[in-house]
Amino acid sequence: MRIPFELAETVAVVVDEGTLDAAARRLHITPSAVSQRIKALEEQLGRVVLVRSKPARPTEAGAAIVRLARQAALLEHDVISALGADSGEASRTTIPLAVNADSLATWFLPPLARLSERHPVVFEVHRDDQDFTAGLLESGTVMGAVTSRATPVAGCRASTLGAMRYEAVATPAFVARWFGDGLDAESLGRAPVLDFDRRDDLQTRWLRDSGADPARPPRHYVPASNDFATAVQLGLGWALLPTFQSDEPLARGELVAVGGDPVDVPLYWQQWNLRSELLDAVADEIVAEGRRVLAPVDVISRR
Repeated sequence: MRIPFELAETVAVVVDEGTLDAAARRLHITPSAVSQRIKALEEQLGRVVLVRSKPARPTEAGAAIVRLARQAALLEHDVISALGADSGEASRTTIPLAVNADSLATWFLPPLARLSERHPVVFEVHRDDQDFTAGLLESGTVMGAVTSRATPVAGCRASTLGAMRYEAVATPAFVARWFGDGLDAESLGRAPVLDFDRRDDLQTRWLRDSGADPARPPRHYVPASNDFATAVQLGLGWALLPTFQSDEPLARGELVAVGGDPVDVPLYWQQWNLRSELLDAVADEIVAEGRRVLAPVDVISRR
C-alpha cells in the first residue's frame, strides 16, 4: 500500500490549522475537497485518522500520518537545496519544535535566530513543561524537543544538553516577614509560594526535600516565565528561578536566596531519527548552545 503525499500533507495541515476550513484556506482548495481527501485516506487505510473536534486532532493512526507528512516535507526541502533551487518562499520549510518555558525565556531563541539567517526555514515553537515535551514528539506534532527525558522516544535520538539550575529566591522584605525566625518546615508551611502552573512540581519537590509538607503553603500560579520572575520580584511569593534570571536581581539586592540546596534539572535534545541536513543543522546549533550555557552533566553527577 502506498500513501499519496498529497493526502498525508492534508492531514498534517488540518492538525496544524485546527479546522478543515482553515486548512482549505492554506491549501487553496475548498473545505469539501479537504474533507474528500481525508475520507479517501481513511478509506484507503481502513481506519480513522482525524477526530472531528475543535480543534481537530489526530488519532493514533493520524499521528503516524502527520509524522510521515512532516518527514517527507523535510526530505523534499533537502533535495531542493541539494539541487540548488532553494531560493524563494516556495522552498521555505517549517520546523515545529517543543521547549520548556524557562529555556524559551533564556537560551533557546538565539540559536533559532542564527539558523534562520542561514537557512530558508521558519520555526513553530510549542511551549510545554520539560516533562511533557517528549509527548509532542511521539504524536508527530514536533520534529525536535528540549525534554527532561533521557531515554529516546521511539524513532528518535537523544543528546545531552546539560542542566537548568534553579535557586529558591524571594525579596528581602518577603524573607524578613516569613523567614525572619529561620527557614524550617513550619515557616515554609506558611509562606506563599509561586508555581508556573498546576503541572509545575519544582517547588513541591524542593519543599519535600527541605522537610516541609508541600500541601500546606498557599500557592499562586503565574504561567509565563518573565511574569513569573516579576511576581517573585514584587514579593508575591518565593519560588525557584533559573540562575539565568536570578543572578542579576541577586547582585542588585532585589532578591535574596531563601536557602536550601539549588535544584538541577537535566535537559536533553531529542529529534526524529531522520537523516536530514536541515534537521541536523538545527540539532547542532541547539545542542552547542545548550552545552555552552547550561551546567555540564559531569558536574551535576558529582553534586
